[in-house]
Amino acid sequence: MKRYDPSKIEAKWQKIWQNEKPYEAVDFDDARPKIYLAEMFPYPSAAGLHVGHVRNFTIVDVLTRFYGQLGYNVMRPFGYDTFGLPAENYAIKTGTAPQAVTTENIANFRNQAQRLGYAIDWSREISSSDPEYYRWTQWIFARLFERGLAYQKESDQWWCPVDKTVLANEQVEAGKCWRCGAEVEKKTMKQWFFKITAYADELLDNLDDLDWPDKIKTMQRNWIGKSVGAEIDFVIANEAKQSSGTTAGSLRVARDDGEIITRDDAIITVFTTRPDTIFGATFMVLAPEHHLVKQITTDQQRQKVNQYVEQTQKKSDIERQENKQKTGVFTGAYAINPATNEKIPIWVADYVLANYGEGAIMAVPAHDERDYEFAQKFNLPIIEVIKPQLSKTDLKNSIWTGEGIMVNSMQFDNQNSGTAREKIVKWLSKQGIGREKVNYRMRDWLISRQRYWGTPIPIAYDSKGQPHLIPDNQLPVLLPGVEDYKPDDSGRSALAKADDWPKVTIDGQEMTRETDTMDGYADSSWYLLRYADPHNTKRAFDAKKIDFWNPVDIYAGADHAVAHLLYVRFWTKFFADEGLIGFREPVKKLIYHGYVNAPDGQKMSKSKGNVIDPLDIIDNGYGADTLRTYEMFMGPMDQDVAWDIASVGGVFRFLNRIWNLTQDFIAQPNDKVDNELRRAQHKTVKKVTGDIKRLSLNTAIAALMEYLNTLAKNPKRINRENIEVLLKLLAPFAPHMANELFEQLGNKTVIDNAGWPEYDEKLTEDEQTTIAVQVNGKLRGEIKTARDASKTEVKTAALELENVQKFTDGKTIAKTIYVPNKIINLVPTD
Repeated sequence: MKRYDPSKIEAKWQKIWQNEKPYEAVDFDDARPKIYLAEMFPYPSAAGLHVGHVRNFTIVDVLTRFYGQLGYNVMRPFGYDTFGLPAENYAIKTGTAPQAVTTENIANFRNQAQRLGYAIDWSREISSSDPEYYRWTQWIFARLFERGLAYQKESDQWWCPVDKTVLANEQVEAGKCWRCGAEVEKKTMKQWFFKITAYADELLDNLDDLDWPDKIKTMQRNWIGKSVGAEIDFVIANEAKQSSGTTAGSLRVARDDGEIITRDDAIITVFTTRPDTIFGATFMVLAPEHHLVKQITTDQQRQKVNQYVEQTQKKSDIERQENKQKTGVFTGAYAINPATNEKIPIWVADYVLANYGEGAIMAVPAHDERDYEFAQKFNLPIIEVIKPQLSKTDLKNSIWTGEGIMVNSMQFDNQNSGTAREKIVKWLSKQGIGREKVNYRMRDWLISRQRYWGTPIPIAYDSKGQPHLIPDNQLPVLLPGVEDYKPDDSGRSALAKADDWPKVTIDGQEMTRETDTMDGYADSSWYLLRYADPHNTKRAFDAKKIDFWNPVDIYAGADHAVAHLLYVRFWTKFFADEGLIGFREPVKKLIYHGYVNAPDGQKMSKSKGNVIDPLDIIDNGYGADTLRTYEMFMGPMDQDVAWDIASVGGVFRFLNRIWNLTQDFIAQPNDKVDNELRRAQHKTVKKVTGDIKRLSLNTAIAALMEYLNTLAKNPKRINRENIEVLLKLLAPFAPHMANELFEQLGNKTVIDNAGWPEYDEKLTEDEQTTIAVQVNGKLRGEIKTARDASKTEVKTAALELENVQKFTDGKTIAKTIYVPNKIINLVPTD
């Protein structure tokens, strides 16, 4: 008997696939149904693939092979998200150009993917740092700029003094850089932004129609954060009367300590979704970054406020939102509640964020949990203005945040709060101090990065500092070779030090190039389109090819629930508006799977030393098929799973049993059909087919194991069809073994082209069925009968039950109600 040797078998078939290229998709092939499958763009790190990649890539590969066997024209491309800090930091450390490191890492990734037997169309391989790719990223930037969707402005950003670059809020952890651990600081810089907020409503509204996991859609809804409410103006206390003949802009206000501030600084505008609670606003809170904090703070409070603002600058927005302990400082200033005309104190607190609404709130502690906690801590007034229509025992922390009946609200008392809300906005609007407003939590996408290793922004500045697009015929703006990759404290990247590179002539005018590069998410926002036309040198992509392949049918990943998945939707809608594509959503179905964790349940990381190298598993005798099948068998796809080497061994034994069973059959073939095995075969085909379509891959493998057990109990009754069906069902999970055994059975066609097994629905049903027996509607027992037995046969069997006879003896069955294969109800005479 031939022994199962994964290393030899897998090397053989991988060589065949590399030479014959059987997985190349065919453009415009209308003879077959088409399907486009993809995983999220991986970053090719020096460490190579890890077992988390294997789970992601194998999910897509199982579907690729499954649909291929079903006869689909499958496009499953591959590419690399190659720009980013790791390669640049390595360049800073060693002097090795990121281009060289990236080329080496890509070669390693490609080799590992091939070692895992992935059915990839390698003719469509792309890399975001290839000038032929980022040329078109720059071209897209130009189109956004022309439409006013790419713009520049000054803004405060997190700055890492070690990495010398801006950081997103998510990259600041406990006041430190997520990558190097250095304390971050705020820095005012001129930055480039993409106006994603122009598509906020559509990004939100279209979520309902997406076949995406609910948790991802919820995260995007929360990130966009649409709020419908009102803007309300609060005048700072002690406003001087406007003298006749003066304009509103010249109005001056006296602060409590006698200092004068202008009309522009005399009003605090807040956004609220609950204007009906304005009568309960007993204080105001400004974000520490609010532009009025310095102006309104009194001399007595200035030191405390300044210290507090400085401390807050070390916290990210996420930390501030998650902080359970409320902190704050009184500014010494007051505002006038426009509804009650009462004077209320103005505080500074970090639970209010500058980038939401107006960076200021009217605090209503009786009806907002955060305001309540703050008021409790600092002994501020709490006034109920909405009375709930339920008992106090149902309240949380003695506050009510829902609808109810208005109280302590003057002319609006005794009205329903929902109705009063609209009336109050109109009332405030008539006075010129309120207006309806829709607000979004999402802010425009900051894309400037002060790094070398990224797509150069195709902008140059004239002598007056005005930005101009680099003409399309001068694209791509190539990254120059530099000797020193390290950015400096000026806030400019290493590109600023690249000899003559910053100089460029546009329309005869000498200008200076932008030295920032784009956020890597820009490059990954359109690669799903480039895959359909990866070698086009005339345009980013051909519309006909896009219309044939896109949108993506199934997209798999475990990260980027908001950033990438939101940005790729934004760019898709922009492309549609430009007439470049004919659809507005990039992905039909999203698979968002769980992580593969260490055996103790912790996340794998280099620092913890618990990372599992997939090649170690392959080279230690288990082989790629075992690793692939194990990762699909670990648990439900949407759940995190813990690595278990013992279970890897269990899957290896499962595959080894299939190998040995097939070898036994080859040695002693049988052509007779066994009805029991035939039924087991058809049941398994139905189960595995349905499970793969439902993406329940672990239960599909469980069904294969059950089928193997059935075959193994009856080795001499197995025929060729029983074995070949097992191999065809196994092929998406363990393609090397399935192909090898299929060939050993004497087949001239490779298993990929042999078709997916079909099943007869009748043969998937049990020969016998269990029927519930009732007498006068009450369950009295169960019987087993042949499926589709006649009503008379079922009734006769039912009357033979001892417990049924107790209720029918001596009586005539007046009525018999029978639901075939399910239930029979006997109704005897009294």
